[in-house]
Amino acid sequence: MASYLWRKYADYLYTKWERTLLWDMIEPYRRPKSFTPLVTIYIAAFYTGVIGSAITEQLYKEKYWEDHPGEAVPLMKPKFYGGPWRIFRGEAMAPSQSESQ
Repeated sequence: MASYLWRKYADYLYTKWERTLLWDMIEPYRRPKSFTPLVTIYIAAFYTGVIGSAITEQLYKEKYWEDHPGEAVPLMKPKFYGGPWRIFRGEAMAPSQSESQ
């Protein structure tokens, strides 16, 4: 039984090597893979993020207007940015500007 298994294993390795050799010879003549699916996914992800952030901001404004009717809505603090973030006269300032003033 052991010799049978070794023979099968040797046949598997040989045919595996044979297949690899065959595909290595064919590989330069294959068509390049298309980037269309990847680009489509990236575009869909980008626009999903844009629409999601627009909805989030609109919900933030509506909630603020419910609590403070008739007032101007302040800028929404960024969710995924933990660095220095300061408002000066209703406008967001870059971190380099806020250090100098």
